[in-house]
Amino acid sequence: MLWTLVGDVRSLLTLPAALTMQVAHPAVGAGVDDHSVFRTDPWGRGERSLTSLQLWVYGGPAAAEEGRRLRKLHRSIQGTDAHGRRYHALTPAYYAWVHATGYPVFRHAQRYLGRPFTPAQERQLYAEWLQVGRILGIHDRDMPQSIEEFWPYYRGLLDTEIQQTAVVRELTATDRPLPAPDRGPWWVRLPLRLVWPVLFPGFARFRRFVTIGLMPPDARRAIGLPWTDAQERRLRRLGRVVRLVVPLLPERVRFLPLARRARRARRASAR
Repeated sequence: MLWTLVGDVRSLLTLPAALTMQVAHPAVGAGVDDHSVFRTDPWGRGERSLTSLQLWVYGGPAAAEEGRRLRKLHRSIQGTDAHGRRYHALTPAYYAWVHATGYPVFRHAQRYLGRPFTPAQERQLYAEWLQVGRILGIHDRDMPQSIEEFWPYYRGLLDTEIQQTAVVRELTATDRPLPAPDRGPWWVRLPLRLVWPVLFPGFARFRRFVTIGLMPPDARRAIGLPWTDAQERRLRRLGRVVRLVVPLLPERVRFLPLARRARRARRASAR
């Protein structure tokens, strides 16, 4: 299931919701606040995170190497959160939460962007997500090993830890400045830089809209992010358009680069 989901361009819409849920944990939020370059290099940070996610699924032997690289990167990330508690990025409970958020976001977003998963598909997706966690160095003892164990774990964290941290407020704000995209060929970057002051307000509103809308409602409530009936109707209309258009796109447009290469290699191997 991840082979199709992670490489599909629709996955780009789900990433802000997962990231915001991650940093709603005070320890994770403090680590990002203290050590991440998401303010000074937001587009580069986003690109690196997306590439890492793609490698977990499509990287083959490079997936395990990426998992080792991430753990090495996080060894020095430590400090004190907003409640005065010490944190370390590789503390199993914190590292597991960052990974765990992907499953409920995939599950919830699929109701809008694709066909809702069957119970069997939900179980398969969770099993695959556990396997990705092993690639990242998450021990089985630190992650619930079944859906029946996952939901009490997840809701327990929503009740006891998850809150609207400073980083959550930044990621859902519409009035904080964001530099123009600086990735891609110059003939794309230059025009974007020129029109970015005009485009940014609409982009910021859309980012907040999909961040909150594609976040599971129970997580949304735990963090304290508002969502109205009118917004829900708008999200459902957007979902109908996405479900109609994306499956009609050619593979070179529908799938992200690493996914496209992996799919071509798979077909060549089958032949």
